[in-house]
This record gives sequence, C-alpha cells and structure tokens, in this order.
Amino acid sequence: MNPHGNPTPLAQARRRDSIDKRLRVLTALEHLERDGNPITHTAVARTAGVSTWLTYAEGVREHIHAAQARQNAQPTGHRPSPLGPATLRTDLELARQEITTLREERDAASSQNLATRVDELTQHNHRLADQLQQATSENTALYARITELEDDLAAARISLRRMIRDENLNQ
Repeated sequence: MNPHGNPTPLAQARRRDSIDKRLRVLTALEHLERDGNPITHTAVARTAGVSTWLTYAEGVREHIHAAQARQNAQPTGHRPSPLGPATLRTDLELARQEITTLREERDAASSQNLATRVDELTQHNHRLADQLQQATSENTALYARITELEDDLAAARISLRRMIRDENLNQ
C-alpha cells in the first residue's frame, strides 16, 4: 500500500518486473536456439509469456537478431526421411480424407446450427412482438383509466368545494 503517494516503491516494482520479463525473454531465446526452433519475435514472446512489443524493445531486440543470425548461419542439413515415399503418400491421402470428412461435418453442423438458430430467433421475435402488443394494449387501457380517475377526482374536488362553501354560508 502506498498511503503517502511515494512513487519510489512503484518505480522499484516496475523495474523488478521489467528485469524479470527481460530475463524470461533471454531464457526463452536460449531454449528456442538450443532446440533448433525458428527464432521470431512472436515465438520468443509466446515462449517467454511476454508481449511481442517487449521483444522489439532496445536491449532485447539485439539479442533476438543475433540469435537469428546464428541460426541462419548454421547449415541446414537435409535429413532423409525414415519413411518411404509410398508411406508418405498414403499418410497424405489419409490426411486429405480426414480433412474432407471434417469439413463436411463442420459444414453440416454449421448449416444445421444456423437453421436451428434462425428458428429460435424467429420464435423469440414473435414472442417479443406479442409482448409488445400486449404491453401497448395494457398501456392504452391504463392511460384511459388514469384519465377517467383524474376526471372523477376533479369532479370530487369541485363538489367538495361547493359543500364547504355552502356550509360556510349557512353558518
């Protein structure tokens, strides 16, 4: 708590937080580089759990650029696949079939869900229209009743004034 408005503790907390985040960025950068993962500002930010903005900040950006340069300087060796071309083609075809099946399921579900949602919204709209009509009718009836009661009240006041005046004259 900072009851006297002293900014020093807040500044110290921000500084500690900044240092912690920068250390997390450097650690994430080391892990990405060691594991051979592509080094990008977004990958570093995601791995470190910080904003991408921080990875572009002075003092951090330079480390990322250096790691990218080291990574680009490494030869990219072509490793032959342990799987044969026939196996890869089979896997590719199976993946394509699965994608087609998933797309069909998605499209069917989307169409069905949309139709159901349209029906629900139409029913809701009818209910609201009925409620509006009922409320309007009740409002009109209540307004008429208020006007009638105001007329009765005005007549009662006039009658009361006459009675008071007649009573005062008879005394």
